[in-house]
Amino acid sequence: MIRIIVVHQTRLIASLIASVLTEEEGIYVAGLATSVEEALGKVERSNCNMMLVAATLPNQGALTLTQEMVKLDPTVKVMVIGMPDSENMILQYVMAGAAGYVLQDVTTERLLENIWAAHNEKALISPNIAATLINQLAELARVSSQQALDPLAVEELTPRERDVLNLIGEGMTNQEIAGQLVVEVGTVKTHVHNILKKLDVANREEAAAFLPFLEDEAEDGPETAVSDA
Repeated sequence: MIRIIVVHQTRLIASLIASVLTEEEGIYVAGLATSVEEALGKVERSNCNMMLVAATLPNQGALTLTQEMVKLDPTVKVMVIGMPDSENMILQYVMAGAAGYVLQDVTTERLLENIWAAHNEKALISPNIAATLINQLAELARVSSQQALDPLAVEELTPRERDVLNLIGEGMTNQEIAGQLVVEVGTVKTHVHNILKKLDVANREEAAAFLPFLEDEAEDGPETAVSDA
């Protein structure tokens, strides 16, 4: 059973939404609210497991309510309704913890489909939003991994090892690096081994994560090149 609190700043509209929901088997409207404060006050008393929140609540009330519910009781899913077709705004709500969203002017069938999807731990989102979320998560992972790295480790690299690391970052194989630097493949393998050891990483991909630190050093001033000899 889905027990829903409907939150809309206009009580008449909240009542109209509730009347639609009560016709759906398996959904029970546990209460109506017209403000963030009223909605929060009804959560515990109603034993709800979902909130249907209007994106039009004043003073970013829907975003505030989403964030508060994540802290108060994350088992209560928040579905934001009446969302404008704005990628940035949708992402803001999803990142805040919303279980789903419904755009403006959707059909009743689409609203119910999204409610049931959220209840079943699924999210119905557009391909564009899905792609953007994946990119955001990848960027967060990249930043997180960089924060765990020791930027001072690159200071242990010789200028030639830095050259090799830069070429690793470009996706070159040992053979390609050897051709680029006009050295033997065995020499490149030695450089790669030393790079992994000095940076304390297990593979080339992890070593490439240190490239931003090389760029930071380059901005401080050029280094004098030395040969392999």
